[in-house]
Parts: sequence; C-alpha cells; structure tokens
Amino acid sequence: MIAAACDFTLPDTSGRSHRLSDLAGEGPVVVVFTCNHCPYALAWHHRLLDVAADYAPRGVHMLFINPNDADRYPADSLEAMRQRVTDEGWTVPYLHDEAQHVAREYGARTTPDVFVIDGDMHVRYRGAPDEDYDDPAANALWLREALDDVLSGVELRRPATEPVGCSIKWRSSS
Repeated sequence: MIAAACDFTLPDTSGRSHRLSDLAGEGPVVVVFTCNHCPYALAWHHRLLDVAADYAPRGVHMLFINPNDADRYPADSLEAMRQRVTDEGWTVPYLHDEAQHVAREYGARTTPDVFVIDGDMHVRYRGAPDEDYDDPAANALWLREALDDVLSGVELRRPATEPVGCSIKWRSSS
C-alpha cells in the first residue's frame, strides 16, 4: 500500500499546532486515530506509547488524533482529552479533529486506526497495532514491523491489516 497522505494541521490539547508534512520531513510519522472511551483504544494505548518511545531516537514521530463527536460522547471532549494527557503524563501529542475532516480524508474507521506515513508523505501501513488488543505481549508487532521496514527502505512485509476497535463516532449531518 503506497498512497499519498493528506497533509493536515491540528491543535493538541495545549493549543499548539502540529503539521504532518513538517514532521514527515524529519522522518516517518505514525498517525493514530484514537479516543478516550473505547476499550480497544485503551487496551492498545500503552503499547503505542512504548512504540513512540522506542522509535523516537530513530526519527519517528507519533500523533494521536481524537475525531469523535464530543456532543454525543462527552468522554471525548477537548476538556476530557486535556485532563487525560495531564493525569497520565502523555509524551505524544493528542490532537483534536473537532470538524472530523482529517479522519474523513484518511477514511479512518475505528479507534484505534493506525497509519504510518513516510518522509515522502505516502501511507505505507494502515491497520491495527498488532493481532490482539487483549494481549500486551503482542507488543504492537505489526506497527513495529512496518516502522522497521520503512526505516530500512524495504518493501513492507505487511502493508495493511484490518483495523480493530470501536467505530468512529461521526457527527450527524442534521
């Protein structure tokens, strides 16, 4: 899977803007559509943070993006996002896709839905972090493989897997 990645700029929980193309110019970027309330997203959260820590020295950035409709799911509000980042001491920016434009452009379906973007702004991997949200020993293997392959400049062993999680909570088009 090699498709052009849509550039975006979104604010994090402190109001600082993050632009994908700026980060991709420094190396691969992992974009994770996630949220505060989904049990799948919560189960994979620490594995994803471990990947961020393990691959940061190799020039990899990670962005978490919450696209959910906070009117219907208050646990996914910007205020709740801020509180979670503060309470848990996150080391990864948590971006707010309030208008849901970025999630729609990427065709994100679940939380989590993981995308690896290379330095040329191409989507190289899309799917789940690993094969089993309920098994921490799976250690985000699929994501790690994708990053290792992108960093090594080789064809990906597994360019796509099926994203698994809660459906994105889209705003009604009333």
